[in-house]
Amino acid sequence: MQVKSNGIAINCRIDGSEGAPWLIWSNSLATDLDAWERQVQEFKSEFRVLRYDQRGHGATEAPAGRYSFETLIADALGLMDALAISKAHFAGLSMGGATALGLAEKHPERLDRVIVCDSGCQSTPASAQQWEERIAIAQKQGMEALVEPTITRWFPPDVIKANPPYLDQVRNMIRSTPVNGFVGCAAALADHNYADAVATVRRPVLFLVGEKDGATPAAMRKLNQALRGSRYAELAGAGHISNLDQPEAFNRTVRAFLQG
Repeated sequence: MQVKSNGIAINCRIDGSEGAPWLIWSNSLATDLDAWERQVQEFKSEFRVLRYDQRGHGATEAPAGRYSFETLIADALGLMDALAISKAHFAGLSMGGATALGLAEKHPERLDRVIVCDSGCQSTPASAQQWEERIAIAQKQGMEALVEPTITRWFPPDVIKANPPYLDQVRNMIRSTPVNGFVGCAAALADHNYADAVATVRRPVLFLVGEKDGATPAAMRKLNQALRGSRYAELAGAGHISNLDQPEAFNRTVRAFLQG
């Protein structure tokens, strides 16, 4: 369904029983809410599960221009307000993980438990340059030119060689991402930092990452060390989109944390 939030129409889907605790899932760059299907099936019997397409993704509006994480956070809060969600567990992966940690830092009263997946929650000069290069490719050549380079970056070589069905699903998500949405959100990823203030978070946090997600595990171990009482878990064999590479282990780890 479409919900008006922060000046745009946001596409979202709700599963689970009314009255159950809310559990919200926030997508990565160049994916959409269908990426969470295995999590929805796992948790909808116990939670009221909300998944949504972040600004510029899936069936959510994609305004032109560069976005910021302040805008993406305001989108999430506006969606919660529109659906009368006063407090929720909030989980996000990559871009969604930074959204989750930003919410925890700036609006802790709206969250219960927070799950940050596969995100160091901080840009660097090197990563900012890489995002600007990808923005230029999307603007000049379209999203098709980013499909295989993104797959190679996100998934371990053995997963790509095995070519499970979800890889084509992800390829289609990347391919169908509006250029405006990719450019806007990539700009946000090129300029954000929620790592410096992580020690101020007062909500329970799980940092969850794929073992083979490049430099991300090291960055997330630092977040875990800086935030007293937080939890850290690595999923063996998983890459950047860890919930697709290792869904059973991902769900098991999230469940243990939510029951904590």
